[in-house]
Amino acid sequence: MRLPPASSVPSSTATLARTLGLRDLTMLVIGGVIGSGIFLVPGAIQRQVGGSVGLAMLVWAAGGLLSLVGALTYGELAAMKPEAGGLYVYIRDCFGRLPAFLYGWTLFLVVATGGIATLAVAFSAYLGNIVPLTPFTTKLAAIAMIGVITVVNIYGTRESSDLQNWTTYIKVALILGMSAVLLWLGHGFRGSGNILWSERISGSLISNFGLAMIAALWSYEGWQFASFSAGEAAHPQRDFPRAFFYGTLSLTVIYVIAALSYVAALGPAAAARSDTIAATAMAAILGPTAAKFVAFLVMISTFSAANSIQLTAPRVYYAMAGDRLFFRKMAEVHPRFRTPAFAILTAGIWAAILACLGSFQQLFTYVIFTGWIFYGLAGASIFVYRRRMPGADLPYRVPGYPWTPAIFVLATAALVVNAIFSGPAGAMEGLGVVLAGVPAYLIWRTRGAKNRT
Repeated sequence: MRLPPASSVPSSTATLARTLGLRDLTMLVIGGVIGSGIFLVPGAIQRQVGGSVGLAMLVWAAGGLLSLVGALTYGELAAMKPEAGGLYVYIRDCFGRLPAFLYGWTLFLVVATGGIATLAVAFSAYLGNIVPLTPFTTKLAAIAMIGVITVVNIYGTRESSDLQNWTTYIKVALILGMSAVLLWLGHGFRGSGNILWSERISGSLISNFGLAMIAALWSYEGWQFASFSAGEAAHPQRDFPRAFFYGTLSLTVIYVIAALSYVAALGPAAAARSDTIAATAMAAILGPTAAKFVAFLVMISTFSAANSIQLTAPRVYYAMAGDRLFFRKMAEVHPRFRTPAFAILTAGIWAAILACLGSFQQLFTYVIFTGWIFYGLAGASIFVYRRRMPGADLPYRVPGYPWTPAIFVLATAALVVNAIFSGPAGAMEGLGVVLAGVPAYLIWRTRGAKNRT
């Protein structure tokens, strides 16, 4: 059935427009993941594996493989339940409204809005490497970036997706172009000898490999957000499984090539010492002025990643409000633009406030790991859905069931446990933010019950 023009849809009956195709969803996965991590994290991973190039590349490949396993699982969930909210919907249906709310609460309070703020701060910081900025204009640039993506996303899902597609094309092309230059002109592998692969596998090396995996998985994080936009996919049952597969596979290839190119430019030892590895590698090959190219590339990358969050996360708040578990106005769809405009605007304002405060960064670091608790719950939802619908003719079935989703769920559990034991004080603070949503849930549940009577 053809939808009427947006301008003719009454305010009370306006619905989200199903306008996203396979290309849009794939670019959403890729663009949402590539932020600033691939320009910084490879040096830390190189250090954690003792400078071994082979092990470092194995870390990136293994991180991509685990992301792919999760993406295949989410592909079935998104095809089975093509509703706005994605993970929130799966957790709500299978584990109850409280854990679903806690996920949405954490997403709004810190994870998604804090992610946008962090990316905006990085954007303005790298802009300062190109043009001189004062502390005031640096914050102003961060707020302006958030303002642009907020306005575009309010104006239309199609417009925001087009912006997402083009910025993703550009940053992927620039990353691969940079990698090609570093691989072609770099001589970092000469004289590396045994550093290319570790001579002896020890317990400490295995432990360090696990810690490096955590860093890699943080860099891969963000593909899950594409599920939030299932309510706006034109052909979700056909396109979501393919978009998750193509997107995560492409990310793995891009990340391995980029990480390898940095080592080619600097050599294993120098790469392991660098905390700004992309800029250091480009400066070593093309001179100090090449750092401005990296700054420009990071600006495009962070802008694209922030736009992807603003394009997806407000759909969770929209779904929560529809369940009467959040501010009711967030459940409204703009009659002309066909977007959850108020949810987008509220998220943009809160992200801008966080960007101005600056002190949220440490809290964001503590809370971000809690997202993996909910990613694991969402992955486990597939077992509950399958049990409730034995013999159902599903539009897509994850290959290798039940092992594929089981591997993903166990990997997320291991990641969370490792994070808790590695930094118990910070982890407890992060969990405290999540659990602070329990009183809020009880308040909204009570109000929702009164409104229904």
